[in-house]
Amino acid sequence: MILLKTAEEIELLRESNLLVGMTLGELAKHIRSGISTLELDKIAEEFIRDHGAEPGFLGYDGFPNTLCISINEEVVHGIPSKKRFLEEGDVVSIDCGTVKNGFYGDSAYTFEVGEVKPEVRRLLQTTREALYKGIEKAVVGLRVGDIGYAVQSYCEGNGYSVVRELVGHGVGRDMHEEPQVPNYGKRGQGSKLLEGMVIAIEPMINLGKRHVYQDVDGWTIRTRDRMPSAHFEHTVAVGKNKADILSSFEFVEKELKIDD
Repeated sequence: MILLKTAEEIELLRESNLLVGMTLGELAKHIRSGISTLELDKIAEEFIRDHGAEPGFLGYDGFPNTLCISINEEVVHGIPSKKRFLEEGDVVSIDCGTVKNGFYGDSAYTFEVGEVKPEVRRLLQTTREALYKGIEKAVVGLRVGDIGYAVQSYCEGNGYSVVRELVGHGVGRDMHEEPQVPNYGKRGQGSKLLEGMVIAIEPMINLGKRHVYQDVDGWTIRTRDRMPSAHFEHTVAVGKNKADILSSFEFVEKELKIDD
């Protein structure tokens, strides 16, 4: 069942999602070679709690931490560790969730650690651009397949591959609600987009082939060919003429001094 949100509920969702954006912005201050992924996790948990919310991922389906931190060939769901350190040239996807006033926030950003290879930087740029191509289709009257087609055609047209096993999703009082929002699809197919729908759109795009597998830790998803992957995510409210982006990269990109 797809749960439509009232205008008041969307504003509560905006509050939760903006806090995720602020948390990612705080983490951007600390992304550097030599920092452990567990240290980043502790920074995020403290920041979220200091702002009157709870970490959305901590304990969710048994996940042990506040952040999913996935490095290089890790696509998503990487577990923070005191033994895992960022290194020069890495790319690191940080996926963060919050719960505030009973509603979830969910957003992800892939960071560069120092200087990364040009072909990897292009992967990140294309994945971020694909996210916004998908968001352009999150309007009343279109269908979920239109979003997936926009992401898939843009990424594959640039020579990259789209992960099929993991998808975007509805967001509300639960972090994962209906409908599923794949990053591939056919125009005009899938659930119809209605006013009041709130969905997370999250391209997971690989430099090499699309195939992935789950690590022995039961969480981390990796590319089979060990080529790098990128992941960007916004939570959006479907709009009559354009989507309303509830999360934000503004805090990250201000810290990183990136001009849109």
